[in-house]
Amino acid sequence: MAVLGVTGRNFAAGMSGGIAYVLDLDGEFVKRCNTAMVDLEPVLSESEQQGKLAAELWHRGQADEVILRDMIERHAELTNSRRAREILEKWAAYRPRFVKIFPREYRRALGELAAAQRKAAA
Repeated sequence: MAVLGVTGRNFAAGMSGGIAYVLDLDGEFVKRCNTAMVDLEPVLSESEQQGKLAAELWHRGQADEVILRDMIERHAELTNSRRAREILEKWAAYRPRFVKIFPREYRRALGELAAAQRKAAA
């Protein structure tokens, strides 16, 4: 899920699976997010993500930047959204303003799945 507008308070309450990407234009998203079950992370490029996160923990096996950009491109195509088009045109300026919401339970599940796959391959 990608959110290109302001969120309400208590965002991510009860979130245990999937990933969300939120555009934090006002820098105040952390105050509106319930971080009891999630971690807030930057949206990294593929090269940055390779250096910081084991590939088995990548959502859908892709870099966050690729997933997010694909979602916004599809949104722009389907809705003709001016905001989506502006974000894509000024991607280098907008990408750092996105926050990745990564549920801890989902991270744990991805790690367990990767461990099981390694064990099965051995």
